[in-house]
This record gives sequence, C-alpha cells and structure tokens, in this order.
Amino acid sequence: MKAPLGLLIRGSSDYTTERLAEIINEVNPSKLVSVGDKISETIIEKGVYPDILIVDNKAMRRPIEPILVDADRTFHLKNPAGTIVDEAWQIIEEAFKQKGRTRILVEGEEDLLTLVAISCAPRGSIVVYGQPNEGIVLTRVTEDMQEIIRQIIGEMRSQS
Repeated sequence: MKAPLGLLIRGSSDYTTERLAEIINEVNPSKLVSVGDKISETIIEKGVYPDILIVDNKAMRRPIEPILVDADRTFHLKNPAGTIVDEAWQIIEEAFKQKGRTRILVEGEEDLLTLVAISCAPRGSIVVYGQPNEGIVLTRVTEDMQEIIRQIIGEMRSQS
C-alpha cells in the first residue's frame, strides 16, 4: 500500500480536500468511501460527506478521539493489523447496499480494507484514503482497477 492506488493529490489538507470536492462535483460518483480517520475527519470538516467511512479511532497507529459524524448505521469489525478477515468482505458488501451514511468501526487496523472497499464498490464510485506525509489518494472504481485489486489480493493470499 506504499504506492498510491489512484491519483495522489499532494498538498495541505485544505488544498487536497478542495481538489477532492472539485473532482467529486465533476465525476458525481455513485458512492464516496473514505478509509482512515484523518482523511474522513478532514473531508467531513470541509463539507465533503462520504457515504461509507471506514475508521479505527487511530491516526498513525495512535489512539485518537472518535470522529463526530452522523451515521445512519455503524458496523463493527475486528480486523487485526496486516490482515483482511473474511468478515470484512461481508460487512463492506453490506455497507454498499445501505442507504444513507454508514460507518464501519474497526477494532484493529483499517488500512488494508481499502482493497476490499475498491473491490466491492459499484463502478463509478470513489474511494479516498490518506497517503501519510504526502496528501490523499483518490481511486476511481473501474473494472480495470478492480482487476488490479484482485491481483494484489491474490498475491497477498499466496504469500500467507
């Protein structure tokens, strides 16, 4: 996950969020997903509201105050660091079926769940996550991107 899975928008949180909002207005994604506490909090503070946010109440692996956001439902998921548990697929797929805003609160780590979100998202969605010390990554969900994600996950499974 060191290499961005999409467009890396470098800059301050003000700039990256402003650019994200512009792209969202241009593209009008079917769903907007944010993965990570800091990116979720930053975009919400700037008036960009994800349909699904995947958070673990940590930033850079340190505990932080939970994000204040109205969610229509919250799913809870145990996902240890460096893994993707089977239940993650079920919960994220279910989140995409919901109307309104859904929060997935992860006990453990949410980083690799970006792969699941991209894989499960309807085409035309946008998944956004933070790239530490650089900016944010905006991933447009396309058939080609989902195939790349399937290959990455396949490689991860063959190594475990």
